[in-house]
Amino acid sequence: MSAYHRRNRRPYGRRKVCRFCADSNLKIDYKDPKLLNHFITERGKIIPRRISGNCARHQRQITLAIKRARNIALLPYTTVVR
Repeated sequence: MSAYHRRNRRPYGRRKVCRFCADSNLKIDYKDPKLLNHFITERGKIIPRRISGNCARHQRQITLAIKRARNIALLPYTTVVR
């Protein structure tokens, strides 16, 4: 294998499993900020699907729940950075 191919190889990691598909008891609810905090950064941004490991369906539900929780002030839109 040439040096070019060795340098440009991507490391293979384990595929993340959607925690909501794995555990049917978990429900996505906008009134549960403790659960939703796992899916936002310390700056208040929504964590993307490729990082969180959610499936597309549950990622859409998470995004909607976060936006609803922000609207009624259960979650912050942003944080103050100094």
